[in-house]
Formats: sequence, C-alpha cells, structure tokens
Amino acid sequence: MRLIALLCILSGASLSIAQDHPVLFQDDFEKGFERWQPTDAKAWKIETIDGSKVLNQFKQSEYKPPFRSPLNFALVKELVLGDFILEAKVKSTAKDGNHRDMCFFWGYQDPAHYYYVHISKKADDRAGQAFIVNGKDRAKISTTFAEGTPWDDKWHNVKVVRNAKEGAIAVYWDDMKKPIITAQDTTFAWGQIGVGTFDDTGLFDDIKISGVVHKK
Repeated sequence: MRLIALLCILSGASLSIAQDHPVLFQDDFEKGFERWQPTDAKAWKIETIDGSKVLNQFKQSEYKPPFRSPLNFALVKELVLGDFILEAKVKSTAKDGNHRDMCFFWGYQDPAHYYYVHISKKADDRAGQAFIVNGKDRAKISTTFAEGTPWDDKWHNVKVVRNAKEGAIAVYWDDMKKPIITAQDTTFAWGQIGVGTFDDTGLFDDIKISGVVHKK
C-alpha cells in the first residue's frame, strides 16, 4: 500500500507541476556556460557536436567534497526551487562498466547538504539510487529502483520530478511513463538544481526546468 501511495503522489506531482508552473530555465548552450556554477570550471567546456552546441563534462574535476559524494557537477546560478521538473538530453561518454553514471542534483544548500540521483549501468547500495548528502557520506534514500540503466554511446532523455511538500522524487530515463527510481525525503524542501557525474564524463543538452521558486 505504501508503494501504491507513493506512486500516486509522484504521478500527482508531475501533473500539478506541469500544469500549474511555468518554465523557469532553459539552456541549449548556444550562448555558452555563463548561467552555471561548476565545482571545477576546468572540467567543463562547450563543444559543437553534429552542428549543435552541447555542455561537455570531459574530465575529472579537481574538486574535493567534504564527504564521499559526487566530484563533478554544475548548478544553475540564482535558481532556488521547491517543486520542479528537470528535463535534459544526456549522453554518457565514460568507459563502460557497472558504475557508468550520469547524475542530477536538487535541494542543494551547500557542499555538505543536498540530494542527487546516480543513474548507473547496474544498481547496488552505492549506485543506481537516489541519495542524500547531509553532513556525512551520501546515504541511499530510494524507495524503488531498477536493476540498472543500459547506458551506451547514444543520446537519452532524462526527467526528474520533485514534489517538495511530500518529499517525493521520480526519475525517468527514455520511458517517461514509468520511473526508474523513486524516493521520498523531506529534509531539504528547496535548493539549487544541477547536472554532472559522480566520477565519470558526459554530455548535456536542451535542459529545461519548470517549478516553484523558493522565497526566502
């Protein structure tokens, strides 16, 4: 019954955000990377691929997090949200393996307090899950998760949906009807949003975010 209730919450969150809240941010990277705040600017660049500008996190960041947590991410500047829908085109460029990953971030307060989802080839307690970083090493908060996500060398579509009041999150990969990962946690009701990888590389394009701006 708890799983059914959670899935209903996630479905409702997706519908209410899509209908009631405008698009607050879009970036196809044709004008550069100035709207983003990276952990290490030297690990990112804008590159033209197939005639289109994309954001390339092309090498490992030299960023040293305070706890065991992702090394490579960039946050949208000056956009602090509660409820949101994040949509993006992504392409993994990392060497194939069980922990080949792409990550998405939300509820970011500071380097020691935020959420992220780790979308990986295989799932275990350290991969393929939603996590919280809350003053210590990241901890799993997933309620449901797939066995893994079949990363290859092609572009894929990712959507992350957040209902801040319920603390619910749903993550979609290509199939936008059935989430690959769900989670529920109310520790951080708002924060910055971002993209990146744990310790891999990848491409990002056509990022769109709708939601509710947090009022301080």
